[in-house]
Amino acid sequence: MRKLIESFEFGLFFWQVLIFIGLIILLRKFAWKPILTAVNDREDGIRDALLSAEKARQEMQSLQADNQRILQEARAERDGLLKEAREMKEKMIADAKSEAEAVGQKMIEQAKTAIENEKNAAMADLKSQVSSLSLEIAEKLLKEELSNKDSQMKLVDKMLADAKLN
Repeated sequence: MRKLIESFEFGLFFWQVLIFIGLIILLRKFAWKPILTAVNDREDGIRDALLSAEKARQEMQSLQADNQRILQEARAERDGLLKEAREMKEKMIADAKSEAEAVGQKMIEQAKTAIENEKNAAMADLKSQVSSLSLEIAEKLLKEELSNKDSQMKLVDKMLADAKLN
């Protein structure tokens, strides 16, 4: 270092300083400014990319929340539809049972009515046959009783005796 200080020349130092300052000015004007611009542009690009990534992350979270909400709504709607379908099935079964019971009861009532009508018709027919048979028997008995004179007189006396008792 001592040798350097001993061989110091002011003119050479002046020119070196002047060239260094000129080089700095040229670098600043032609190289430093484009480099800083590129670095700033790169920094802005990275900042924009980070903001976009954050925005995309927030949108993804929002979409996930919406998806969860939509999924829950769909599940609730599915459960509601299944419940409604079960209720409709049970109502249809109950309606069918009550209708079947009503039809069965109506058929039973119709059968009872038909049986009663048949019974009444049979009783009327039986009464008719019994009365016809009774008349025929009475007619035959009266013919036999009234065919001889003694029997007729006994019958008239008997009837008169019965009439007096009453």
